[in-house]
Amino acid sequence: MSLDEGYASRRLPGELTPQTLERALWLLVALSLVGDVVTTFVGLQLGLAESNPIARNVIYSYGLAGMLAMKGAAVGIGLACRPLLPQVYRVIVPAGLAIPWTVAVGINLYMISRVV
Repeated sequence: MSLDEGYASRRLPGELTPQTLERALWLLVALSLVGDVVTTFVGLQLGLAESNPIARNVIYSYGLAGMLAMKGAAVGIGLACRPLLPQVYRVIVPAGLAIPWTVAVGINLYMISRVV
């Protein structure tokens, strides 16, 4: 019996399947990635500073292209590691990207609202 078979009978609430949840989370990854990039650069234009030292160095050295490359690398690593997980746990990959980026968008919006 594989790991996937042992969890085949587990269902999420309602009609939500793990595949549907994963698709929704990948959509949230895309939206939060765009939101983080946009709000970061709006904040920088308003005089705010990037608090993540790695992102700060990438942005100041390579600008938008560097930020997009950094985000693309994170998504690429997630996609590369995804097949290593049992099907039932693959939802962790987009959740691990979407949650911090969504939080970052919220923080960025809060900081922008304090300046404007």
